[in-house]
Amino acid sequence: MGKFMMGLENHTYSSDFILMGLFFSSKTNLLFYSFILIILIMTVVENTVMILLIHRDPRLHTPMYFLLSHLSYMDILHISNIVPKMVTNILLGSRTISFAGCGFQIFLSLTLLGGECLLLAAMSCDRYVAICHPLRYPILMNGYVSSLMATGSWLVGTVNSIVHTAYTLHLPFCGSRAIDHFFCEVPAMLKLSCVDTTHYERGVYVSGIIFLLIPFSLIFASYVQVLLTVLRIKSFEAQKKSFSTCFFHMVVVIMYYGPFIFTYMRPKSYHTPGQGKFLAIFYTILTPTLNPIIYSFRNKDIWGAMKNMLKNNVMHKNRKNA
Repeated sequence: MGKFMMGLENHTYSSDFILMGLFFSSKTNLLFYSFILIILIMTVVENTVMILLIHRDPRLHTPMYFLLSHLSYMDILHISNIVPKMVTNILLGSRTISFAGCGFQIFLSLTLLGGECLLLAAMSCDRYVAICHPLRYPILMNGYVSSLMATGSWLVGTVNSIVHTAYTLHLPFCGSRAIDHFFCEVPAMLKLSCVDTTHYERGVYVSGIIFLLIPFSLIFASYVQVLLTVLRIKSFEAQKKSFSTCFFHMVVVIMYYGPFIFTYMRPKSYHTPGQGKFLAIFYTILTPTLNPIIYSFRNKDIWGAMKNMLKNNVMHKNRKNA
């Protein structure tokens, strides 16, 4: 612990930052990060399979699955932006991250977090139109509209990220450069600044309304309308399936938006040490892992595409052997 504190003092005047991580104990670190590495591999494999299925199966060439493929892209990039650095630091016994590396983490993280918030709202709108207005679905949710939604999510997320990344990196850090987090995140970095960030925090709050509260309200309203429509269906099995699907989707949405809102929409003075980094696990690691599982749960189209892909692979191997 003494060596670590000496390291902190040595980095006070360096341009590098120090990521404190989740735990101080090296044994706890090793066990936890081994588990995190397994989750990283699982997440990348799950989402890659989802993208391949959607790309290769013509039955999945619909607006819903097109948006879902973009969600998988975002999830792969998001977890790959954070976890490899966490694992590398613990394996090398180092906690440092360069100024440029920290800036890149902030930029990519904010781009993907903001983009995913808008994309989840777009996906809920797609389900709302499909279930509540099925006859108008081909007109309201055509290929052009879904492409516009996906492009808009990436573009607006990127613009928002550029603004916040540029401002955060231009803040003066006069004292310790030790970030009490496992990656470079804006709220954790604001604590290191030696200037008043009250005005900037208001800007973060406005961004929170645009990227968090409005999309979450839209998703909630969409699912309420979907459930009300489903209640009019006479088939008990159809009602049961719809309720089950909506329930699991809302669990993931709450797991993503809840900690995100709690972290970004509270004043800096209300943030307690260590709280933000544990909440961040939900929207940076757990949600990307759960998304492909939840969206394929009891989904006949996805399972059908999976069976076809496996069947085609087996037939291809048999032809080669023959």
